[in-house]
Amino acid sequence: MPDSPVVAADEQPRPARPLPNRTRLTLVGIPIIGLIILSNVGDALAPDLVNSHPLRLLAMNARNRNLILVTNNLDAPSYYIVGTLRLLLADPLFFLLGRWYGDTAIQWMEHRTKTFGSTLRQMEGWFAKAAYPVVFIAPNQYICLFAGAAGMSVAGFFVANISGTVVRLYLIRRLGETFEAPIDDLLDWIREYRTPLLVISIGLFAMVMIRELRRESSGLEELAEAAEHDLGAGPEDDELER
Repeated sequence: MPDSPVVAADEQPRPARPLPNRTRLTLVGIPIIGLIILSNVGDALAPDLVNSHPLRLLAMNARNRNLILVTNNLDAPSYYIVGTLRLLLADPLFFLLGRWYGDTAIQWMEHRTKTFGSTLRQMEGWFAKAAYPVVFIAPNQYICLFAGAAGMSVAGFFVANISGTVVRLYLIRRLGETFEAPIDDLLDWIREYRTPLLVISIGLFAMVMIRELRRESSGLEELAEAAEHDLGAGPEDDELER
C-alpha cells in the first residue's frame, strides 16, 4: 500500500504553498543546530550539574530524565518557567519547517530516521485522526513537524502545545514528589561517582557531537533540495524567491 500524506487538521486539502528562500531556512536551521549543541552539552555535564546547578541543567536540556532528577531541588516557579520555555524553544521551528515544506518535510524526516520510520508513519496516522489531542499529549519535534505540514492553525498549535507542555511538567512534578526518596538516593549516587560519570559522558559527547552537527547541517540542505526537486524549482526560481 502506498504511503499516504498527512492530511490537514480540519480534514480539508492544504493549499499550495511557496517555498521559503534559503535565507529563511538558514534562520530556522541555525537555532535548531544551536539547541542540539546546547542539549548535548547539558547531557555531557549532567553528572555535575544535576546536583550543583539543577536549574542550569534544566535550561540546557529539559528531557524527562532531567526533569525528574531536578524537580525536588527547584522551587515551583523556577521549575515551571524554565522548564516550559526550554521545552517550547524548538517546537515553533519544526512547526515552521512542516508549514513551509509540507509532505516533503515528512518524507525527509522519515528518510533521516530510518530506524524510526515505521513509528513515524504510525504517528502520522494518529495525527491525521486527532491532531490537537496528539499535539497536546506529545508535542515533540516530529509531532510539531506534522502539525505544520497538516496546516494546523498557528493559534490552535500554540494552545495545544503550551497547555500540553505545562500538564507534562505538572505530572512529572507530582511523580518527583511521589518518588522523592529513590530520586534522592540516585542523586547521592551520582554525586559520589561524579568524576567517572563526567569523564564517560564528556567522552560520549565528543564522539557524537561532530557527527550530529554534520548530520543536521547537511539535513537542512537535503530538505531544501528535495522540496525544490518535488516542485520543479530551479536556480532561477530560487533567485526570484530571494
